[in-house]
Amino acid sequence: MHFSPAAVLGTVRPFVQAVFRAVTGFLFACHGAASLFGVLGGAHGAGTVPTLQWPGWWAALIELVGGALVALGLFTRTSAVICSGAMAYAYFTAHQPNALFPIDNGGEPAVLFCWTFLLIACLGPGAYGVETLLKRGTTTTVDDGAAPVPAS
Repeated sequence: MHFSPAAVLGTVRPFVQAVFRAVTGFLFACHGAASLFGVLGGAHGAGTVPTLQWPGWWAALIELVGGALVALGLFTRTSAVICSGAMAYAYFTAHQPNALFPIDNGGEPAVLFCWTFLLIACLGPGAYGVETLLKRGTTTTVDDGAAPVPAS
């Protein structure tokens, strides 16, 4: 019996992708809920963001709604692109002017969320996203966008 890491990783990849998408979206939605409703520690202990205030309230709304949609795997690509763009905007307007590198300007979470959501946008919802599960009822095959795992 020959152990093939590629084969094992290929079998768990759909599950790992779903967990990655769901956890990322959930964490992002928690940031939005904290800013909008003052829950989960509030907006960094400062309460809620004033309604319709630019850009804070709108960013929090994107975090809450976009994060929830990504977590569910519903409108995943569009939501993830918007979330990624919001984090790029946050980084370049709120963090980068303070210092060149994210480690110096406190922008590491914004950078990580930006690139993570870009990856999710490229990968799509995966095999266990709501939109994929809904499509499964109307089609016979599901393409989760993954490249086939080479046989060893």
